[in-house]
Amino acid sequence: MKLLAGVDLLKTPAVIKTLSFLFISIAFFYFGKRWSESDDYQQLIFFSSSASSDADARQRPPSVTLSPNLGKSFNLSSLITPGSEEYGQMSTASTPASSPPAVAVTASPPPPPPPSQITRFGIVDENGTMSNDFEVGNFDPDFVDDWKNNGSEIQADGGKEGGDGGRITIKRYELCPETMREYIPCLDNVEAIKKLNSTEKGEKFERHCPEKDKGLNCLVPAPKGYRQPIPWPRSRDEVWFNNVPHTRLAEDKGGQNWIYKEKDKFKFPGGGTQFIHGADQYLTQISQMVSDITFGHHIRVVLDIGCGVASFGAYLLSRNVVTMSVAPKDVHENQIQFALERGVPAMVAAFATRRLLYPSQAFDLVHCSRCRINWTRDDGILLLEVNRMLRAGGYFAWAAQPVYKHELVLEEQWEEMLNLTLRLCWELVKKEGYIAIWKKPMNNTCYLGRGTDTNPPLCEPNDDPDNVWYTDLKACITPLPENGYGANATDWPARLQNPPDRLQTILMDAVISRNELFRAESKYWNEIIGSYVRALHWKDIRLRNVLDMKAGFGGFAAAIVEHKLDCWVLNVVPVSGPNTLPVIYDRGLLGVMHDWCEPFDTYPRTYDLLHAAGLFSVEKKRCNMSSIMLEMDRILRPGGRVYIRDSITVMDELQEIGKAMGWHMTLRDTAEGPHASYRILTCDKHLLHT
Repeated sequence: MKLLAGVDLLKTPAVIKTLSFLFISIAFFYFGKRWSESDDYQQLIFFSSSASSDADARQRPPSVTLSPNLGKSFNLSSLITPGSEEYGQMSTASTPASSPPAVAVTASPPPPPPPSQITRFGIVDENGTMSNDFEVGNFDPDFVDDWKNNGSEIQADGGKEGGDGGRITIKRYELCPETMREYIPCLDNVEAIKKLNSTEKGEKFERHCPEKDKGLNCLVPAPKGYRQPIPWPRSRDEVWFNNVPHTRLAEDKGGQNWIYKEKDKFKFPGGGTQFIHGADQYLTQISQMVSDITFGHHIRVVLDIGCGVASFGAYLLSRNVVTMSVAPKDVHENQIQFALERGVPAMVAAFATRRLLYPSQAFDLVHCSRCRINWTRDDGILLLEVNRMLRAGGYFAWAAQPVYKHELVLEEQWEEMLNLTLRLCWELVKKEGYIAIWKKPMNNTCYLGRGTDTNPPLCEPNDDPDNVWYTDLKACITPLPENGYGANATDWPARLQNPPDRLQTILMDAVISRNELFRAESKYWNEIIGSYVRALHWKDIRLRNVLDMKAGFGGFAAAIVEHKLDCWVLNVVPVSGPNTLPVIYDRGLLGVMHDWCEPFDTYPRTYDLLHAAGLFSVEKKRCNMSSIMLEMDRILRPGGRVYIRDSITVMDELQEIGKAMGWHMTLRDTAEGPHASYRILTCDKHLLHT
């Protein structure tokens, strides 16, 4: 019975499977061993040594281990590339030898050459960490277009939305001559300047725009060797020479620590004529002279007159202060171009015979360091313009030779300045070294207490101090609003979102709901910029110099600040709409008045982003849309972007013009969906070359 039970046990499925597995394993091992011993089987050539302890290795005498493949021949021709040196030496098969071959000692091959130095074009170093020590490369070939001036034509979609118009042919714009690469139409109009009756007061540095039929009709080219601008904050200290290829300023001002050339770059040490040891130290000195000058809090918006390369404004940015740096296009004509290439807010402007394009009570502090302006000429008319733009209770800082030098002529100039500022009711609050600082009164009490025959007089009640478009200077004092509007702006950053008092003075349809409109605009743009950051990755693209072409209350720029995008925005208020500039400045932002039927006062290749919301549907009634688009192309950097949010009724024409200029465009729906009456046209400008 026990025997039968053992037999039954062997018949169980588990035992049968185990025995089968052992049988198959033994069979594979046997056939594998027989196969490997066959002479026809080509074994891999290998050398091995048995593992042993260090003690055993020290006790054994040196020995040579022979390969088990000794005496066998192998055909290696299939493993060697024909034509190589080794191929000819190894193509013949070796013959079997009866005795072990002699061990041949050969020299080891030379080490490989060191790898070539890698030029990095990113901000991550070889260890994978973020670094500012990187080089900006040339333009990606995908962003460079071949643009021959051969009158060629391109095909574009015609007709209205929906594509029923078929295809139309557009003649593309040609590139302008190389001599126009820094062309500013209203400041380089030589023909108009020659016709001026006088230029002694600086009239030639003011706007003289070409006639409509003589406007820009070509694409302003970039200089040869133009490269993508160095990103901020490195651009504060260095820019590419080829982007602004002018050495005169470096030759004239090199000894004053303004600028110098080093290899393929211009370097900016941060100095100036009156602050040769650096702008940062100079700013600290100013803030220590007057305790109320708290940069980034009470002082938020500054005007720097005769700015040079704008180091004063560049270093104020790190103190949460935005500075409008202005200078004329004079003998040092490229100073504003250097400022903009560095990524600093700047405009070409001159104190001559017309008001500057900024509103009354715009700036918390106005600065002039050796700005070469005779403030006391013509009954102080130029200082009266400063007074118009200076906020009630604001400061005027003057660093010049009459402040500290004791020469007869300079002392007379100082006395004239003291006399004029006294009649303007300015208080000299501090004079230290080569800097003098005055404070503007908070109200009209001092003005009304002057004698009736005191000059300069108060301006007439019907004079609008915010009317600046082609308005002549006036030798009169702009009185302050009796209600205190403009004088009581809150400190930064609270003023950014607080509806200012001067919102109530804007000429517009709404009366009761102004504060609600202000907040609604801010919320609207905050949501849109948030969507741009999320969907279009605005924090990943290079944005530094931004222009909002129809700014409203400045909601777009305020949203840029709220989302902490590292760029500055110049808000343009068109003359065709309500003048909201006072509100923009009260918020702590920069702005300017402009008519888009005329060219803008800046150099070519100024801005990284142009933003136009609702502009063309309004201006098409009075301006040539091609002229506006060509001006946009002139002031936009190669590699820059354009965002146009407007009615679908203008999109077809804009796309046709954009294609004729070589822009690469995409028409997008707004958040309201495909049935909304508005669209977003996003455009990229490529670098064009012939």
